[in-house]
Parts: sequence; structure tokens; C-alpha cells
Amino acid sequence: MTAPRTALLPRPRAAEVLRDPTGPRRPWATALRTLACGAAMAGPCIALATTGYTPPPVIHFTVLANLLVAVAFGWSAVRSWRGAPPLPPYLRGGVLLLAAITGLIHHLVLVNYAETPARATGWPLAATVLLHTVTPSTVAADWLLLTAPRALRLAHIPLWLTAPAAYLGLILARGALLSPGSPTRYPYPLLDVDTYGYAATLTQALALGLLFTALATLITAADHIRPNVAGWIQHRRNRISPPAAGGLK
Repeated sequence: MTAPRTALLPRPRAAEVLRDPTGPRRPWATALRTLACGAAMAGPCIALATTGYTPPPVIHFTVLANLLVAVAFGWSAVRSWRGAPPLPPYLRGGVLLLAAITGLIHHLVLVNYAETPARATGWPLAATVLLHTVTPSTVAADWLLLTAPRALRLAHIPLWLTAPAAYLGLILARGALLSPGSPTRYPYPLLDVDTYGYAATLTQALALGLLFTALATLITAADHIRPNVAGWIQHRRNRISPPAAGGLK
């Protein structure tokens, strides 16, 4: 009695069963994300190397947010060059929210605050522009041009807000450990416990949290109505690309 025909067939190899998770390299995406990573890293480096900052730059929300952007976009640039899938939407949205907070709070609030120092020049000005303008702009450009729309969800917002909440806990704990009246005790006048007390400071922090929630909701809504520029670019690329060598028989 002979064995069934199917038993005589060779077993498929793993490469034939499992789909290759990598795709074609995306050089333009890699270039933009490398630029964003470089700007997000250069701003904190210049700020740390420049004297005269009070409190120290490393405790500023802007500097910490830029460092997180640098890590995320460095990883994203490597994935784009390797042809790997992009970062998950919940990570992309969180980085986008941090960049939006950094840019909007600076340009709409801090520059108009009465106790904000005079406009910087030289290297401090370069650090300010990189931290508050260049990095948020490149992150927004990546979102609008290189990612598919309708990926962000309202369910992601609580995760995105953990970073600002953790920062609030950090500066309050740090302020409690420093001596009262220290000029470097609190990095932002809006959250100065020495001036407003804990009740008023926490109230202002809650107001900021509600503002950040509204901003996150607005970003999510905009993500669902914006055009699919990334898909259009990919479609155009596929139309002008020559057929593969094995495609013609």
C-alpha cells in the first residue's frame, strides 16, 4: 500500500510559510526622522553646555520632552531604513502630544509671561529655537506627511498624559527636597509652590492637565479628518516605479 500523495510532497520551508516582516527601505522617512532626532538631541546638548540657565536645563519639561522625542525618532529612523513597520500609534501620538505641548506652551504662554527672562541671543537662542520650534515642527511634519490617518484613538490619551503627570510629581518632589526660597527650586513660575502654595499650584496643574487633555483630543480628531498624504505619496511612488524583474514573463 503506497503512502498518500500529500505525504510525498516536500515540507515547505519556513521562509515560504512566514511572510517577511520587512519591506522596502524608506529613505525620505529616514531622512526626516533623523533630522527630528538630531534637532531634539542638539537642543538639550546646547542648553546643557550653555551657562547661565536657572534652574538647570535638565529639569525643564522642554528638555526632557526633547530627549524622549530624540529616542523615539532615532528608533523610528532605524526602522524606516530597515523597512520595518512604523512605531505603534499610541507611541507616535504620545510623542506628538509632548512636542505640541512644548511648542504651544512656549509660544503662547511663556514668551508672554511677565517673569520670563529677556530674549536670548547666540547659543541660548539657538537652543531655544531648536527646543521649542524646530523639534515640534519636524514631529508635526512626520505626523502629517509620513503616517497614515485615523490611527490615533481616544483610548490612547490616558497613556499620553502619564508623562506630564510624572513630570509634575518629579518637580514637586524635587522642590520639597530643596531649601525654601532657592532660585532653582521650581523650573516654571506657574508651578511655584513658594509663590502660590500647594493648593493653588495643584489647581493650576489640574487646569494644565485639562488643557493637555483637550489638546490630545483635538490631535486625535484632526488625525481622523486629515488627508492621507502618506498613502498618496506611496501610491505615486508605486506608479512611477518600474516593474520587478520577475513580474514579466
